[in-house]
Amino acid sequence: MLSEKTGKPETREIYAAYRQNLNRYFEEVEKNVTQCMDAVSQLQQEFVVTCKNVLDNTMTFQQEMITKSGLGSNLPQSYLKSINDATDEFVKNNALQNKAVITVIDATRQNIKTFQDNLKAFTSMDTSIVQSWFSSWKPARNQ
Repeated sequence: MLSEKTGKPETREIYAAYRQNLNRYFEEVEKNVTQCMDAVSQLQQEFVVTCKNVLDNTMTFQQEMITKSGLGSNLPQSYLKSINDATDEFVKNNALQNKAVITVIDATRQNIKTFQDNLKAFTSMDTSIVQSWFSSWKPARNQ
């Protein structure tokens, strides 16, 4: 009998049905994860560009108003140095923060991989234990 939703053969065995539906679900999730990550990345990029444009336009407007008013816009050298130093520190801290985030993501990815490897090993070990128990409960055959 074919499934109305997937067109694939249906099974009546519980674990085969479970596995079939689980696979269908995660195939869809895997497709959606990529699409969602792309959408979030594009949104983030658009947000950064928009913020930069807002600040640039605001600064252009302010500069024009100050110039037309005849007020001076020169700062003492010590102020400029402080502003530049603060910006340098902000850029350095941002770079360090990004490296830390990437390191955490890489460590998390490795932990997930280790979990998967351990899960395989424990499942294999548990299967062997259960088989051992069942073999000791089965009556011996006379040969």
